[in-house]
Amino acid sequence: MIICDGVTKRYGTTTVVDDVRLLIQTGGLTSIIGPNGAGKSTLLSMMARLLTMDGGRVSVDGLDVAATDSAVLARRLAILRQDNHLDIRLTVRDLVAFGRYPHSKGRPTIEDRVHVDRALDYMDMGHLADRFLDELSGGQRQRAFVAMTLAQDTEYILLDEPLNNLDMPHGVAMMSVLQRAAKELGKTVVVVIHDINFASAYSDRIIAMREGRVIEQGTPAEIVTPPVMQEVYGLTVDVVEHGGHPFALYFHASAVRPTDEAEAAPSGQETGRVR
Repeated sequence: MIICDGVTKRYGTTTVVDDVRLLIQTGGLTSIIGPNGAGKSTLLSMMARLLTMDGGRVSVDGLDVAATDSAVLARRLAILRQDNHLDIRLTVRDLVAFGRYPHSKGRPTIEDRVHVDRALDYMDMGHLADRFLDELSGGQRQRAFVAMTLAQDTEYILLDEPLNNLDMPHGVAMMSVLQRAAKELGKTVVVVIHDINFASAYSDRIIAMREGRVIEQGTPAEIVTPPVMQEVYGLTVDVVEHGGHPFALYFHASAVRPTDEAEAAPSGQETGRVR
């Protein structure tokens, strides 16, 4: 499990993560949600030791993240950041092979190649393995980077905005494969995500943050409720249930602009739409 105990981060006089205390259970998919500036990505980066803490402690299965040897931590935990810019031209296979560095130290073995091939197949990237990254669509590149984290073969996978720049079909595919990795491969997947409804549909647990603090944590049914959405986002929303999942409606009927057809119809004349 991942335990955050009083985790704090400041930039000058501004506190961006404020005394966060939480426990992320082993297994399943956990989403961290909240408005811009809530401290979600900063918290995730401190969990993976990409950022130093100004206070508190993070432990992964009892290992103090700040004090654990980098090679040991890299075999336990993988992280994918939002900004995946590379200055070198790589094929998909070369990129995914980077995930094996904590194990191979740059000298790949047959076992490393097996892990690379398995990750490529899992992300349905095998047919693109020899393509260069700059020849792929944004969605394909994102899948390649996730394949790299899978090849690292860690128990914990942290992903910062994995749906960034993905359209709806690619977003669905990405969350589906992450959910499947948690269930089939026994991974503990933690994602920072903006879309509440994606979080509700695919997560086992949700952590809701605002202004650097954890406001609520629990199941989607416990978090995606009008009171919690009001507290976290300052927004009044309706919540409906579909397929056993709660979904937030971000708008109300009074806010929807009438269609041109409805505007053009004379008073009392039907437009052919169900009312």
